[in-house]
Amino acid sequence: MLSFENAGFSYSGRGTDSAILKNISFSISPGEFVVLMGQNGAGKTTLCRLANGIIKPTTGKVCTAGEDTRFTKVSAIARKAGYLFQNPDRQLCCNSVREEIQFGLEYALTGMFPPAATRAEKKEYREKIAAEKNRRCQEMLDIFGLDGNRDPFGLSRGERQQCALASVLARQPQLLILDEPTTGLDYRECVTIMEIIQKLNQQGTTVFMITHDMEVAADFAERALVLSKGELIGDGPAREILKNKDVLDPASLLPPQIASLAINLGQRFRDVFSLDEMCAVTEQALNKGGLS
Repeated sequence: MLSFENAGFSYSGRGTDSAILKNISFSISPGEFVVLMGQNGAGKTTLCRLANGIIKPTTGKVCTAGEDTRFTKVSAIARKAGYLFQNPDRQLCCNSVREEIQFGLEYALTGMFPPAATRAEKKEYREKIAAEKNRRCQEMLDIFGLDGNRDPFGLSRGERQQCALASVLARQPQLLILDEPTTGLDYRECVTIMEIIQKLNQQGTTVFMITHDMEVAADFAERALVLSKGELIGDGPAREILKNKDVLDPASLLPPQIASLAINLGQRFRDVFSLDEMCAVTEQALNKGGLS
């Protein structure tokens, strides 16, 4: 679904010493849920822009949903890959939430139905497109609990983020690329968005998400990538990566709270990663006579 082969990027051009990303290689299979982490300035957003073809690698190769981004138009990649900006205000552009969600659907739905030839067939084609656009829009409004008549820029920060995400999800992308989707959200908004993303992943959508929130990474991701100073220094199961201080420390990251506590509690808790696991191991130890 997504692959990087010795990919690098420099805003100064090929062959310079000021590369933002250097020799990045990894691949993501269909249906995976992968998080990308690293300190500010590590190159995470640049990597995501390479993934959806907004920028092209200056070295190496990036393939998204089977398309080599070096030779494929961004509009063609956008049919298969949806991208959510970290700041929703850079993504919103319409006068109402309904128009915002429908904005990308016109192009996305082109070619969905058999080609039209006669005037009657063209009319029927347009009607089918309009009906499908309205159906998908209403589905997103219902899922997120948004008022389609509201001005997007009159919404709260969390609601604007949900509106931007709804406009991406309405196109039903095979690959969902998310740049810090929970930034600026309260706990309820965060849970709402992540549960929607998780459900889509369970239905087959591939998710590639930048996050600084180690708890979100621990709760939802199957696999974690760690980026530091433009280089990929960690790639593996989330349970292992998020407890590996040799990988986290160079990237200025801390383990999730439960995992950090488990590390400090010693060998008995070495496999603990969640609150439920912590409770189970503690109860088991107490039943056997104590934690010593």
